[in-house]
Amino acid sequence: MTERPEMYRLHNGQKAPLAFDVSEYEARVAGLRKIMEECGVDAAVFTSMHNIAYYSGFLYCSFGRPYGLVVTASECVTISAGIDAGQPWRRSFCDNITYTDWQRDNYWRAIRSVSGEGAVVGYEADHLTLLQHGKMNTFLKPSKTIDLAEATMRQRMHKSPAEIALIRKCTAIADVGGYAIKDAVKVGTREIDVAIAGRDAMELEIARVFPDAEYRDTWVWFQSGINTDGAHNPVTGRKLEHGDILSLNTFPMISAYYVALERTMFVGEVDPASRKIWEANVAAHEYGMSLLKPGVSCAEVTHKINEFFEERQLLQYRTFGYGHSFGILSHYYGREAGLELREDIDTVLEPGMVISMEPMLTLPEGQPGAGGYREHDVLVITEDGNENITGYPYGPEFNVVG
Repeated sequence: MTERPEMYRLHNGQKAPLAFDVSEYEARVAGLRKIMEECGVDAAVFTSMHNIAYYSGFLYCSFGRPYGLVVTASECVTISAGIDAGQPWRRSFCDNITYTDWQRDNYWRAIRSVSGEGAVVGYEADHLTLLQHGKMNTFLKPSKTIDLAEATMRQRMHKSPAEIALIRKCTAIADVGGYAIKDAVKVGTREIDVAIAGRDAMELEIARVFPDAEYRDTWVWFQSGINTDGAHNPVTGRKLEHGDILSLNTFPMISAYYVALERTMFVGEVDPASRKIWEANVAAHEYGMSLLKPGVSCAEVTHKINEFFEERQLLQYRTFGYGHSFGILSHYYGREAGLELREDIDTVLEPGMVISMEPMLTLPEGQPGAGGYREHDVLVITEDGNENITGYPYGPEFNVVG
């Protein structure tokens, strides 16, 4: 009977072109190794999509299987399931080990083959489940474990010039989706049909701009009427009506990098009560963008916008924070929670950070101006202020459509 291995290396084909040069990933891993040295970590074991993608270039599709990245002082190896064959190696700048499912927990045996036993192991406490944490202790027998989630998040918050260049291309693609959505808005059209138009336009543009990429995960949330009350409400089959409030949300995804374009719109006309709320939100958006500069904390920005809304007796309609970091993140993985515009975040803005400004007001059904109003731009923090890299216009003059 053929002996079935616990793991193997399947270097099938040639390495694929990644989103960045190998030197970019090497610089990130060098930064990680500095963090590891400062924390006394011998082997970092990452399990999250965002950190694995950030340090290796490989974005996994779990489908019930665990994936990993192990970094030591001398090695950097992604750990993947056999079902993916050679794709994880081709899409990793570094080495890759494929584990088999002939016996349970070959995943941890593959990790152990790189980390060894008895090391000081760094891991992500915000991602590793209790079940997998127990297996880590059983198979790796670490002398000590140290949570690296916060430190790696801080590293990801500071974008390299190469990352900013990619994000800039992404925001231009989000704009393409926005214009396609504007053209598709007509009385009687379903939300889903408008969303498809925006998504298709973005995916075709991504394929044009990034011919060597993998194409997945780009999406649109297009909401109308009462469906605009929540920022993350899914698309429905509701048909647009004259005078409807709309929420345009385009999300192109390129190599795990996410950006967003979000705009308030109206079908045909906007009534006076709604225009008043909309213009107040636009004013808060512009004021908020003017506050984003080096040396200012996220909490300071938040409190100032709160005061702006409170003066206009609108603060009670705010539903969440005013913006967040951009980079490797998505609605189903990753979040640089240390760079969000909320009262409880004291992070100070620095050049090279990328952050959104996205005030939202939601007025409940039955009130004049009912609906959700949200504007969203992506900005790069510069040495003396910020650069807005979103191009699609906001406000009533451009976004009363159909």
